[in-house]
Amino acid sequence: MAKVELKTPVVDEISANIKDAQSVVLVDYRGLTVEQDTALRKQLREAGITYKVYKNTMMNFAFKGTACEELCKHPYLEGPSAIAVSTTDATAPARVISNFAKTAPALEIKAGVVEGIAYDAKGMESIAKIPSREELLSKLLGSIQSPITNFARV
Repeated sequence: MAKVELKTPVVDEISANIKDAQSVVLVDYRGLTVEQDTALRKQLREAGITYKVYKNTMMNFAFKGTACEELCKHPYLEGPSAIAVSTTDATAPARVISNFAKTAPALEIKAGVVEGIAYDAKGMESIAKIPSREELLSKLLGSIQSPITNFARV
């Protein structure tokens, strides 16, 4: 079997993962211990995020012709890389990884694509600060309910 035939399924798997993705985050996981990596994978899995380590060349081939193509033009695909993909919540991968990086400083966000727009590491950090959809809805509901509650008390 030729080498290209062996690599095609991996490229297809990456393409399938990012096809309907709301967000894709590139991560440098160098320096994490096995325990830290296991804990990170568990948190990502619980949030419904796909996290996997791929070769940079495979990601490069899979990103061509997609919204993630911007990640190929910069030196983001250098060194060990993993991708975290979410199809439901656009801010979840960045938020979970950023929160985990507070306890594991070796973990680093390289770049990402959120809803078709590419961001560098600083941009992804600002996206990580955006609350989840559920938190935003609860705050909205609280702000709508507050005047009615205050009126009822009066």
